[in-house]
Amino acid sequence: MKRKAHLEAETDSEYYSDENSDDELQEAFARGDLKPGLNIEFNAEKQKVNDIPKLLAKADEIKLDLPWVEKMDMINDLAPLAPEMVIQLEKHEQKRVNMFKGNAKIPYVRPDEDPVLNDFKREMLFHRQAQAAVMEGIKRLHEAGIPTRRPDDYFAEMAKSDEHMQKVRANLMAKQEGQAKSERIKQIREQRKMGKLLAKQTKVQREMEKKDMLDKLKKFRKGKLKNLDFLEDAKTLESQKKKSADKRNQRNKRFGFGGKKKGLKRNTKSSAGGLEKVKNFRKGSKAASSGNKRLGKSRRMKGKSKK
Repeated sequence: MKRKAHLEAETDSEYYSDENSDDELQEAFARGDLKPGLNIEFNAEKQKVNDIPKLLAKADEIKLDLPWVEKMDMINDLAPLAPEMVIQLEKHEQKRVNMFKGNAKIPYVRPDEDPVLNDFKREMLFHRQAQAAVMEGIKRLHEAGIPTRRPDDYFAEMAKSDEHMQKVRANLMAKQEGQAKSERIKQIREQRKMGKLLAKQTKVQREMEKKDMLDKLKKFRKGKLKNLDFLEDAKTLESQKKKSADKRNQRNKRFGFGGKKKGLKRNTKSSAGGLEKVKNFRKGSKAASSGNKRLGKSRRMKGKSKK
């Protein structure tokens, strides 16, 4: 315990000494106690020397002679440009050209001088070089007898428990169900919008047909039309509408239709009007009703004798 307290005291003293060292240096600099040679002046204008032989010697000194499998260093050419990448590059160039042409404030820049497009090309070169390195590296690993795929009987213990993974799975399932519910609600809304639009179009069409028929009747009364053929067309159209309505009613009777379903089997005031109100039964008591009471025995016997 004494040794532990001693170590804690030393740590605290080092912490406070480091914290106060900057303040002490600033005070010493203000007093002029700092002597020449303690500080090195940085000269930004000093010419940098690129001593290649010393750099190469230092590189050879720190270089480790390791097999290629430990380093995985490769120098390779670019992979062939895929057709989809060529199409994407052309689309990007055309998009940039259209942007410059459509905006008079931005001066036109050729695709080879466009810095944004050059960034796109640069990223594409990185992608192609990485792709070529992967293809060549897998080939060299196979030649060295090193597998690059997991075997079929590979087994590794999971870092997380089954309980945790079940929670993750439940969370993912809840998210998927929420997305599916949102999609269903969206589809229902779209269907309702389409239904309202079709109903509105049908109503407008019927109003136009009715107006057209009335106009033709006015013309017939004025003598501008000689026959009433348009009435036959109207009757044919009306019969077609009636047939479609009958079919709709038959389908509704057979398959049902939308509307309120809950509480349809409950009694209403009108349906329950003829029922008798029955009092609750108690132990040793008879049920009483508010309707016509049964005749007494003597009166029943007199009725039988009369018959």
